[in-house]
Amino acid sequence: MKSWDVIVIGSGAAGFAAAVTACCKGLSVLMLEKAPHFGGTSAISGGAVWIHDTDQARKLGKSGAPEDIKTYLCTIIGEANYRPELVDAFVCAGREALAFLEQEGAVKYSLRPLSPDYYPNEPGAVDVGRALEVVEYDGRELGEHFRTLRAPPPGMLLFGGMMVNRVDIQHFLDIRRSWRSLRHCSKLLLRYGRDRMRHHRGTRLAMGNALIARMATLALRKGLELKLNVTVKALTEQDGQVTGVVVEQEGKALTLHARRGVVLAAGGFAAGQIAPQFRPATQQHYTMSPDTNDGAAFQLGMSVHAQQGADLPSNFFWAPVSVLRHPDGREERFPHLVTDRAKPGVIAVNQRGMRFVNESNSYHHFASAMQQQAENAPCFLLCDALAMKSYGLGLARPAPVNNDALVSAGYLYKAQSLRELAQQIGVDPQQLEQTVARYNRDAQNGEDSAFHKGGNSYNRAMGDAAHRPNACNAPLVNAPFYAVKLFTGDLGTSRGLVTTANAQVVNQQGSPIGGLYAVGNDMDSIMAGTYPGPGITLGPALTFGYLAAIHMTQQSPQTSGETS
Repeated sequence: MKSWDVIVIGSGAAGFAAAVTACCKGLSVLMLEKAPHFGGTSAISGGAVWIHDTDQARKLGKSGAPEDIKTYLCTIIGEANYRPELVDAFVCAGREALAFLEQEGAVKYSLRPLSPDYYPNEPGAVDVGRALEVVEYDGRELGEHFRTLRAPPPGMLLFGGMMVNRVDIQHFLDIRRSWRSLRHCSKLLLRYGRDRMRHHRGTRLAMGNALIARMATLALRKGLELKLNVTVKALTEQDGQVTGVVVEQEGKALTLHARRGVVLAAGGFAAGQIAPQFRPATQQHYTMSPDTNDGAAFQLGMSVHAQQGADLPSNFFWAPVSVLRHPDGREERFPHLVTDRAKPGVIAVNQRGMRFVNESNSYHHFASAMQQQAENAPCFLLCDALAMKSYGLGLARPAPVNNDALVSAGYLYKAQSLRELAQQIGVDPQQLEQTVARYNRDAQNGEDSAFHKGGNSYNRAMGDAAHRPNACNAPLVNAPFYAVKLFTGDLGTSRGLVTTANAQVVNQQGSPIGGLYAVGNDMDSIMAGTYPGPGITLGPALTFGYLAAIHMTQQSPQTSGETS
């Protein structure tokens, strides 16, 4: 029987945090991934982390007091679902975890100069200090493993394979009004052109792709064994202690021993058959999780009588999603996170042609509002010609890109009048005209009396800072008019297996199950289905992945079988 100190199931950021930490502490680590590519949902995420009191924040005097972030979290999560022991661990160990991973070279982050918490007017919220973004990474450092790193979907890439981050996107939007932006974009395009002469896509990696690539590079150099296309069928036990896993690879069953622990980090169950029972019923729902995030680790936990989380305010992290259907039947999903909803000249209407939400609020808030009434899901995101030219809409790119192919495919609606657009999307023409007219009257003065779009610092940070008098509001007056249909979607699950502050899975009686840990979306989220700020999934993922590994280093190894 082959044996390792640690076996990690899943290859997202939480799993890699545990794996890297364990490797750097001298433990042997095996990582098992069901998919043919590694990285999971983390690899296609924005990559941001939300962590208290980081070194980056300290350098700029923006670290803040621990009481402030705890007050904010308790306000957003609610006292009924606030778990002090987990929050304390996250708040106290977050800086330590990130500093360790950075010192080892596993991650590299910079503080966002402006990134407000999603509810900036609540007690304890800040505009700067908690959100950090990934520094770009050269994918060539991965060597042969670059090909098996999960690539973002085509809609999140430019020119068929070029990654861009939040800063790059703003430069592309400003390319016609700033020489600095023109230079920035020209350098990116030259680099991308050189890359495509040798590689299947651009090697300048950004966001979550850069995070996973950097972590994987270090872990592999430290001795991590990464196995793809491996299905974990069962956990093995001895005297109430998890001792390893049974896997299936190439049709063969193998038992693998873990001397110090098994880490469940397989990404939750958002793409699994059990997902619908935990979410509100909507006409159509689309997850951004890969098909392999099917809840297998959740079921493994249940097989050893693990305790699952109770119903949360939300069992998922929500986001509105648009869908392009290709001629071959393939569906391309695009999550509407930061590129369009908050921009001036963009509004959302429901099936009655009426607005129902502040479009510039967070994606989780927006999709939650879609679920409040059946007529809100699906809904439509609208803009005029000027907004389209400046910002794009979903998969539709801003000028000078020609988006006629998206119109022909039925993804993008285009009309010369609001009445014609209403007929295309199936809403009452008179009602849509009245809705837009009402919004336009306010927007001329940069206001939104109905839903207060642009009414707080987070809203405005997601808008266009160069637009006056309000970064989020402009009337829709320039034909042609455009629309994209939005469905409810999610970025993954928040409901998972209940753990201790060291990420140990607990049983039905609340006692730790020896040798079993859960991190990332397999762990019952400390956010309890709320979304306080940017990076609130990856911040805890790195922190508790680190804490799980540290805890395993303190355990006496179980002897069984031969060493790997």
